[in-house]
Amino acid sequence: MATSIRTLLSERRHPFLLAFFLLSLLILLLLLFSDASSYLPFPRDVLPSSSSSSARFLPSPPISLPNPCPNPSSDAGGEPLQEAAADGDDDGGSEGVAVRWEICRGGKTFQAVEYIPCLDNWKAIKKLKSRRHMEHRERHCPKPSPRCVVPLPRGYKIPVPWPKSRDMIWYDNVPHTKLIEYKKDQNWVRKSADYLVFPGGGTQFKEGVSSYIEFIEQILPIVSWGRRTRVILDVGCGVASFGGYLLDKDVITMSFAPKDEHEAQIQFALERGIPAFLSVIGTQRLAFPDNVFDLIHCARCRVHWDGDGGKPLMELNRILRPGGFFVWSATPVYRDDGRDQAVWNAMVALTNSICWKTVVKSTDASGIGVVIYQKPVTNTCYEERKENNPPLCIEKNRPSISWYVPLDSCLPRIPVLSSDQQDNWPTFWPDRLNSKSSSLSEEQSNKYAEEKFIVDMKLWEKLVTEVCFHDLAINWSNIRNVMDMNAGFGGFAAALVNWPLWVMNVVPIDGPDTLHIIFDRGLIGIYHDWCESFDTYPRTYDMLRSTFLFENLTERCDILDVVVEMDRILRPGGWVFIQDTTEMIKKMRPILHSLHWVTSLYKQHILVGKKGFWHPDSELIFLDRVSRRSQYHTSI
Repeated sequence: MATSIRTLLSERRHPFLLAFFLLSLLILLLLLFSDASSYLPFPRDVLPSSSSSSARFLPSPPISLPNPCPNPSSDAGGEPLQEAAADGDDDGGSEGVAVRWEICRGGKTFQAVEYIPCLDNWKAIKKLKSRRHMEHRERHCPKPSPRCVVPLPRGYKIPVPWPKSRDMIWYDNVPHTKLIEYKKDQNWVRKSADYLVFPGGGTQFKEGVSSYIEFIEQILPIVSWGRRTRVILDVGCGVASFGGYLLDKDVITMSFAPKDEHEAQIQFALERGIPAFLSVIGTQRLAFPDNVFDLIHCARCRVHWDGDGGKPLMELNRILRPGGFFVWSATPVYRDDGRDQAVWNAMVALTNSICWKTVVKSTDASGIGVVIYQKPVTNTCYEERKENNPPLCIEKNRPSISWYVPLDSCLPRIPVLSSDQQDNWPTFWPDRLNSKSSSLSEEQSNKYAEEKFIVDMKLWEKLVTEVCFHDLAINWSNIRNVMDMNAGFGGFAAALVNWPLWVMNVVPIDGPDTLHIIFDRGLIGIYHDWCESFDTYPRTYDMLRSTFLFENLTERCDILDVVVEMDRILRPGGWVFIQDTTEMIKKMRPILHSLHWVTSLYKQHILVGKKGFWHPDSELIFLDRVSRRSQYHTSI
């Protein structure tokens, strides 16, 4: 007769059988009571960390995703989107939040509908001792952060979809006509009925921007748009037609200009669906790493390159990749009057001093001149100069992250090639998207494991296809401008590269510095501190995404301020896709509800939210579970 369990326990016979039985019982209980849905779809251990790895890098083939976008199921994998908790729904234990939302007010130099907190801080601007170097166009963030809701322009509509938006947008969404009058003979922008139309002209694009782009490749075939040259910076970009038309060449351009008298030029660009941001080359570095752009372009960008001892041009030198090109089209290149010649002579002296080589100087059929310079690929020229002016930088004294850092007055050394590198240039596009980044191999304290990079890349390919496009109730057909609020290695953007959208990859200044890797992959990005406002107009992004961003942020700032900023930059009808801890999601969800967003949870750790058209009437809104049940009845 088989030994009974009671006998085993009382007589302690057959200890092996007893141990096996207890272990089996424990495993059974774990399987019965564990919640498989609680496992994180995006494991934290594949996020960038400071750990090292000696794993061999094995590149995967370029991503190929189906097209067009499938319509996601509205009931797959999560609870339905809802504006507030319905009766009987405890909302996951969300905390109540009391907020008196008010409309943001306009000021002396800005309208409320276009409020940008860190660029419209008139109190701080008035106190500046100098504006000589564009200090008044730089960031001056108010303290405390404003907690108001930016109103909509009268007649605002859902933006024109891409690719039609490249050529026309709703006038009511960006109701500005100053550029129409100011640039009417240059084909920047025209008004046609309810639309603003962008014919593809520009100050230097007499024959149209497409012809100008072809001309550059004609006089410099090595530029090889969309192969060798993938990532570009366009300085003083106007309405960003140069970057918009380069998208046809598989080139992605970061276009920027200050918020100045050229009214709403960056707002036009973003409404068109073209990557752009607000910035100025003034007294501080641009928020990019060293050596990342393949080419930098300036067409009458109104920057005095030799000003302040040549610091503006040295800033371009800092962020231009070794062997990269600077394309300059301006009157000093092709006119002979005294003023232009003085500027040209100063430019010749400055470019010689920083070892830039003049590759080509030419004039197109319309008489517009272009000069193209190339940055050196080694330090030899620097070391052989007769005068060490500007001097070489002392690397140990240079901040690694460019955030509120003064412009350099020195030249950073060209990175020395490792034994397995032939040059500093990435693999040609599209292979560079999944190829080994030189930044992964550098011997430095923040080295990231190649093994984690590969895992991250493959994980995002799978998750975007299986979760983002299928399980989440998001209408991707209306999404063009996307922001990854903490981009890591850029895996999310890489997985979306064949879709008709673009991603601004943001690397937070208080996290791992992976921005070099993002640029090496042929993607774009920028540094930012999410405790402050982002330099963009309201209503400029269709989607915001983050992974475990808020847990660290709450140690330095209030989560409410971050959510207010997200609401400011997201378009009505836009989406947020947030993975974070259960605690953070419980804090965020009622804040979003107070702004009348609709939300949904996916597997308890992903918060999906959709912004509506609501704006406050300055009433006190107190949202806890009880008041939400009585105040709202709509379930979407």
